[in-house]
Amino acid sequence: MSILIAAVVLAAAASMVLVVVGSGSPASLLTLERAFPVNQRVELQVLRARDRAHHARFLQGVGGVGGVADFGVQGTSDPYIVGLYFTKVRMGTPPREYNVQIDTGSDILWVTCNSCSDCPQISGLGIQLNFFDTRSSYTSQVVSCSDPICSSGDQSASSGCSSQTNQCSYSFQYGDGSGTSGYYVSDMLYFDMVMGGSMSVNSSAQIVFGCSTYQSGDLTKSERAIDGIFGFGQQSLSVISQLSSRGISPKVFSHCLKGEGNGGGILVLGEILDPSIVYSPLIPSQPHYNLNLLSIAVNGQVLPIDPAAFATSNNRGTIVDSGTTLAYLVEEAYNPFVSTITAIVGQSATPIIAKGGQCYLATASVDTVFPSVSLNFAGNAAMILKPQEYLIHMGFFDGAPMWCMGFQKVQGQGVTILGDLVLKDKIFVYDLARQRIGWASYDCSSAVNVSITFGRDEFINAGQLSVSSSSKNRPFRMVCAKFEAFLLVQILASLGFFIML
Repeated sequence: MSILIAAVVLAAAASMVLVVVGSGSPASLLTLERAFPVNQRVELQVLRARDRAHHARFLQGVGGVGGVADFGVQGTSDPYIVGLYFTKVRMGTPPREYNVQIDTGSDILWVTCNSCSDCPQISGLGIQLNFFDTRSSYTSQVVSCSDPICSSGDQSASSGCSSQTNQCSYSFQYGDGSGTSGYYVSDMLYFDMVMGGSMSVNSSAQIVFGCSTYQSGDLTKSERAIDGIFGFGQQSLSVISQLSSRGISPKVFSHCLKGEGNGGGILVLGEILDPSIVYSPLIPSQPHYNLNLLSIAVNGQVLPIDPAAFATSNNRGTIVDSGTTLAYLVEEAYNPFVSTITAIVGQSATPIIAKGGQCYLATASVDTVFPSVSLNFAGNAAMILKPQEYLIHMGFFDGAPMWCMGFQKVQGQGVTILGDLVLKDKIFVYDLARQRIGWASYDCSSAVNVSITFGRDEFINAGQLSVSSSSKNRPFRMVCAKFEAFLLVQILASLGFFIML
């Protein structure tokens, strides 16, 4: 289906005629009138408010067309360089940039408020810290006590209300003992929406997020200080839930975290596609991304671990958490895991106890000395770990490279956590619509294939941010033709015209 769009502009006139000619259909004549008279002075604030309404309509698109929101990634899993991955978000009007840690282990997006007196003022990561000021954004609104959000809240954070300020407050505690509290704010989030091919649109949406007025624990340290945390959990106040519930983004997000060099990677609110991705179902009714880990194999041999060690309960299970730097293994699995690795490398590496854990001195390449490890999940999904994905290079000892176990022992009953050490150098897809997580080993410095959405949970392969020539993508080309017409109308609207049908 092809479509030809022509516009005839009457110079210096207050109206415009738009002629739309479609293949196999008669021409349509639309009269456009200016929303604001040519000789009328319009305040900038009025135009901005109109643009915000326009953006909201644009995001809904024609026939529910959405897109893939693309975020850049910085940081690395190496605890001696950064030890975390973060991205930039633009919020407020006018927009300001904030560096926020990517965290699949929590739900709320929050940034530090300018009213936080004890929060870090400088960062050892070499980034400038920015503080959110509700008074500096004219689109900002503090969520009041009467707002339904305040009563529903988020299951991972305790909500409250200050009768003195009429602010809906929150308090959140992380697994490492650090915490944050503050109040909820509603404001604009700006992002790049990839619509297919080379078409990219500057988009925005109103979201609710936290403005942190108090922080504790590691969050108060300047060494790895950052503007906030971007929670990607499943609860209603996570950004992915807010956007997908309104049809702005699909109910799926993906990341590919680069482990080598300076790190970095890819983060999209959309689905990364790769034929080697394997999927395992999420365990339902859990606050985190819990998977059913069945067994661990070293060099193809399954270790003698009681499956009950991985069973999901109130204080046990296996979760995927990009906000954790290392990986944590329950004691019943850690002991046979480390003893098996040590026995295999005994002739090629010298085991030593250093840095409070099991380490090895290996002069040869770790890829040739250490075995591969397989984490076997429900759904016949195996996660293959290379030595660098369960070991950490800790410098040198007596002139020999020292590699230490990256998996940490969880004493007694506890939760197995797969952090960035394991997640790096892999595509990870969090398919919330189908309640599953997928992964595949991948060079995260390479381009990725992504999907473009039509409707809320329907996906069509768009290639590497472009339309392929396969027959399954023909609906995309048809919708794009409609989208081009819609795009022209939206451009005209932004110039101050509205359509008279």
